Parts: sequence; structure tokens; C-alpha cells
Amino acid sequence: MPKLVLLWTDIAIWLLVCALIAYALYARRQPDLASTWRKVFADKAALASGVVLAACLLLTLADSLHFRSLLPPAPGAPAAAPAYDVRVRSLLDVVLRDLVDSRESTYSRPLAYVGFTKESQDVDGKTLRVAPRLVHGGAHLTDPAAQWAGDVARRIVLGLVWGIAAAAIVCALFVALLPGEGGWRAKAGAIWRGETQIPWRVAAFTLTFLFALGGVIYSLMGYYHPFGTDVTGNDVLLQTLKSIRTAFVIGTLATLATLPFAVVLGIMAGYLKGWADEAIQYVYTLLSSIPNILLIAALVLMVQVFIDTHPDMFETGVERADVKLFLLCVVLGVTGWPGLCRLLRGETLKLRELEYVQAANAFGVSNARIMVRHIFPNVAHLMLIVTVLDFSTLILYEAVLSYVGVGVDPSMNSFGGMINFSRNEMSRDPIVWWPFSAAFAFMVALVLAVNLFADGVRDAFDPRSRAYRPRKLQEKLLSATTNA
Repeated sequence: MPKLVLLWTDIAIWLLVCALIAYALYARRQPDLASTWRKVFADKAALASGVVLAACLLLTLADSLHFRSLLPPAPGAPAAAPAYDVRVRSLLDVVLRDLVDSRESTYSRPLAYVGFTKESQDVDGKTLRVAPRLVHGGAHLTDPAAQWAGDVARRIVLGLVWGIAAAAIVCALFVALLPGEGGWRAKAGAIWRGETQIPWRVAAFTLTFLFALGGVIYSLMGYYHPFGTDVTGNDVLLQTLKSIRTAFVIGTLATLATLPFAVVLGIMAGYLKGWADEAIQYVYTLLSSIPNILLIAALVLMVQVFIDTHPDMFETGVERADVKLFLLCVVLGVTGWPGLCRLLRGETLKLRELEYVQAANAFGVSNARIMVRHIFPNVAHLMLIVTVLDFSTLILYEAVLSYVGVGVDPSMNSFGGMINFSRNEMSRDPIVWWPFSAAFAFMVALVLAVNLFADGVRDAFDPRSRAYRPRKLQEKLLSATTNA
């Protein structure tokens, strides 16, 4: 029986998932809130982005179940307490064990069967510089020069077929569970023709693309390195997939860490005014005047000194790296709240002058109760919008901090760490382009998905954006009709 390892970020991620499920159940019982979220998913770009983010979340959850394997007892040894492997693995490592165990000696190109760096070998009595065969990539080929192209093409086609078939099964099950009038065929026809309120056809196409891509990668990864290997021979695809968890942890935990400071201080400053407003403004103006990168770097270095001086607090290197990641999220939250605080202060200044707030104040309702019952619910949409928008910003923050050497631990996979290690690779000749390209492509795809989803959330939850866009559209239509 393996030993379960609970990391700080694992606990935080699973608590956030439970909170997300609870919020979804709550929103489902609130007609107004459910209607607003339907408007979010009625946006095709937001719905497609939501499917991509859901896939990334599943990878994050699979990489957030850590354990240490039970070691077999030594032959002939007396019975003793169970011993566990010092390596901490995750459920994702088990699923991708072919990539974990297929370590090469050094660089190799994507889908290659020979190494990238040439070695001196004796061929017919002559010393030649040749690229050696890889230990795992293309090892099943007896005549690589003749078999490689056909084998790769066959596995790509087979992966596409299996991926599309799996997507079709999932979509069919979803249509069967989808509430609505008529049978399965009627609902499937309505989705295909785009007659549903939520454009499920876009979600189906996005899901099919992801399954097809996953099928191709799964079909190749047991026999080749789809994205090549790095200088230490580790698979680049494995590093890229595990970097998604780091990005999600940074984006979610750091964003949520800003909320207590921003919400409490912002509402207090806007409602109480006077000396409380001046003191809070002084604090966030002071923080805003310090360059964020320098402040974060200084705090992260202090955290690193604390970790280095207390090595006995951690059993494994993974736990040490995880604590640094968790404290990095706290640092980003502590230093990133002034923007949202300033926004909530301005909104509260307007709300406190409205009639219902003045009436509550006249009836002797306490300030704390007014802020909780009347002010907070009316600024919650701003919190949600800013939280989603800041998610992508914090992912880029991590990349920048890791690039300058003050981000996550080097032993932990992250997009910033991969880009940092690619600095020398991009300047060598011949250039090693695949580690940087993989990290850049996945990071851009994740950030783009978050930004598109954030646009949908903003348009649905911000009353001004909902009122502004139809008015502008009506003006354009009226102008076109007049000119005609």
C-alpha cells in the first residue's frame, strides 16, 4: 500500500475544487446567477476556452495526488517496518510512466530515433562523428531509415482515429444526459444545427480536437519522444504537462491570496472614509510605488533563506519545493492586492450614497452589517472579473520570476523554468528549439484560454458592458439604415 503524501498545494487545490463544486450547486439554485452563467457559456469563445481549462484542471488534479511507493522487503531479511521509496510520484506520473521511464542521455529532436549530439564511433576502422541510436525513442525499429516515416504516420493516424472515437463516445453520453425535449437524435440534431441556447457544437469540436491531439500523443509516447528531450535526456512533453499544474497553482492560490486584503480594506476605505480611508490609501500607494518585481524578488529570497536554514522540516525534495511554491503564492497575493483594493474603494464610494444604504444607516444598522449585507454583494461581480483577469497575469509573473531565478524551485517543472533553461539552448549552433517552443506554445494556449474565458465572464457579470454593447450595436444599425 503506497504512502499518501499531502503537499500544501495539493490540499489547497482540492479545497478549491470542493469550493468550486459548492459554488456551482449554489449558482444552480439561484435563477439570476444561473442565468448569468448561461450568458457566459453562450459566448462561443468562452465556452471553447472553458473546455480547454477543464482539461488543464483534470491534468492538475491528476498531478495533485502524490504518494511514495512501498518498497519490497529484502530477501531473507527479518520482518520490519515498511519502507517507502524516497521519490514522490503523482497519479499523472503513473499515467505517463512511459515518458517518465524513457530517459535518454541528452538532447534528441521530436520523434527522432537518434541523438541530437554526435559522438565519435569506430566505423570500418575509421573514427567518425555519428548520431547514436536512442535507448527508448524508436528502439522498436529494426531498420530506422526505412521504417521510421511509415511507423510515425501509422501511429499518428491510429491516434487520430482512437481520439475521435473517444470524443464521439463522450459527446454521445453528454447528449444523452443533456436535459431537453425529444429523444437523443432530436437533441443531437439541434446541437449540430446550432439551435441550442448554449453553443454545444463549439464545445464538441473543441473536445474532439483535444481528444484527437491526446490520442496522437498517447499513440506516440510509448515509442518516441513527441516533443524531444532536454539536456539531461528527460522528456519535454512530460515537463510541459507537469508545468500546467504549477501555472494553475500560481494563478489560483496567488489570486485568492489577494482577496482578503483587497476586499476588506477596499470596502472599509470606501465606506468609512476619514482616517481609515487615508491610512489604507497610504498603504496601497506605498506598495504601488515599489516595483513589483523587485519587491517580490526580495520577499522570495527571504523565503529561500528560511527554507535553506531549516532543512530538517522537509522529508523529501518535493516537499521542500512545494513549500517554496506555496509561499511564492502568498508573496504574490500580499503584494498584488492594491489594484483590486483601489477599484473596490471607488465602487464603494458610489454605493454608500445610494438610497438603500442611506436608509439602512438611518435605521441604525451597524457599519459592519451594511458593508457585509449591502456593499459586498454589489461589488462581488468586480471581484470575480478581476480574479479571472489576474489569473493569466500571475502565470506570466511566474514565467518572469523563474526566468530571473527567483521563481519556483529548479527541481519543479514550470513554464518559466523551461524558458530559463532554454536561454543557452537557443544560442547554440545548431539551435535546440523544441524545449522553448513547447513551453511557449502551451503557456500561450493556457493564457489565451484564460483571457477569452475572462472576457466572457466580464461581459456577463458587468452590467455596464451588457448595457453598452447592445446600445452601440443599435446605433450602428440605425446609422446604416439612415445612410441607406
